[in-house]
Amino acid sequence: MAFRGKEMMKKVLKNVGEKNLAPGLKESLKKCIPDSKVVMGRAKRGLFAGRHIQFGNRISEDGGNKSRRTWKPNVQEKRLFSYVLDRHIRVKVTTHALRCIDKAGGIDEYLLKTPYHKMDTEMGLYWKSRIEKMYEELGKREVVFFSPEDEARFEQRFKDLKVAERTARRDARRQMSGWSDKQKEIEEGQVVDQLTDEEAAAEWAANS
Repeated sequence: MAFRGKEMMKKVLKNVGEKNLAPGLKESLKKCIPDSKVVMGRAKRGLFAGRHIQFGNRISEDGGNKSRRTWKPNVQEKRLFSYVLDRHIRVKVTTHALRCIDKAGGIDEYLLKTPYHKMDTEMGLYWKSRIEKMYEELGKREVVFFSPEDEARFEQRFKDLKVAERTARRDARRQMSGWSDKQKEIEEGQVVDQLTDEEAAAEWAANS
């Protein structure tokens, strides 16, 4: 169940890559990770937020006899959405870690706010270093703002695309269901008849 911090550091650097780490991050990782630390084995593959296996005694009600027992954390497998990575992360988390993530405002904020010495799992260190690297890259990008006219033009184009997709789906459904050309002509004829009736009513109103 116990593993050494040096081995943990090697695995994190192997998974993330030394080139992908932010400047000065490797030194801070070495300072935060102790040489030896006791963490349960499956906690390496999830976010446990300090909750690990506990040991104690089971005391009988009659004679007060003690027998050794363990308490394991409540671990759930969840899909958490990361706005920085723009995708879901499937990870095993404890219920305490879920409450911490909700309180922080998301998986990205939780990983950024939690210091390295409290992130006692390999997966937590891996995702924390990766998201910090992504944040650094996003900070270097240029931000472009559009004028209101451009935004209105973009919205109109999106609406036109939606209408075109809707008509394409309708035509495909009609073609699959055996929609004949005669029914199309009937529909077009009804539209023409309605137009002629409206024109006749308008002429009658003008003459009267």
